[in-house]
Amino acid sequence: MRIKVLGCSGGVGPGLRTTSLLLDDEILLDAGTGVGDLTLAQQQRIRHIFLTHCHLDHVCGLAFMADNLFDLIEQPIAVHASRDTLQTLREHIFNWKVWPDFSTLPDETNPLLRWREIAMEERIDLGGGRTITPFRVLHTVPANGYAIEGRGGTFAFSGDTYADDMLWNFLNGLSRLDKLMIEIAFPDQEAALSHASKHFTPELLGSELRKLVHKPRLYLTHHKPGTEAQIERECRRALRGWEYVHLKRGDAIALA
Repeated sequence: MRIKVLGCSGGVGPGLRTTSLLLDDEILLDAGTGVGDLTLAQQQRIRHIFLTHCHLDHVCGLAFMADNLFDLIEQPIAVHASRDTLQTLREHIFNWKVWPDFSTLPDETNPLLRWREIAMEERIDLGGGRTITPFRVLHTVPANGYAIEGRGGTFAFSGDTYADDMLWNFLNGLSRLDKLMIEIAFPDQEAALSHASKHFTPELLGSELRKLVHKPRLYLTHHKPGTEAQIERECRRALRGWEYVHLKRGDAIALA
């Protein structure tokens, strides 16, 4: 399995794209502005999109991608998400006011997008010896992460999340966890904002990681623009003893 980081920033700017990951050239995890760096041919190869939650920085690319692919693909793209996330997409984005409803275009029997409700902790077969399992996390809206298991190991993506034992309980229940992509949105001085918006700081993540029985390599994501250098300095103290990397657009994560 190979995961390409299309976007991993907590905001936009020169060289910055919001969250989207490309798995084996055919599956998207979230659909932020990073989707815009895919060519039209690459977009046509996408068969499944798995969303973590409904916030715009994680779903806006889905709207533009659907518009790009109209009349170019023969089978619908399956959009997998929780009931709450799908309801928000239908009511507030694909509602014929903000954007066309591509789940009914060109017609309801053969739409461009097909909504697929996921059940937490229910494993989905992706083919090729790969499975994906959604798990609940704590954020300001209903949200989840995903654990992807394959022959080369297990990768988990937390999505946007905050300190809560249900995250660690799920991860601790995995037979192995080789790589964990997890967010740090704010530096430690913004702890109050972090709590209100339900995002990690370096100090809080370092403390919470003591609950994890596995020792995966960490891939840190979602830093707010302008805070990256400060977060990196604080992580050197808060994550001492952990192997980690601050993700950048274009990075690749491989499970041999």
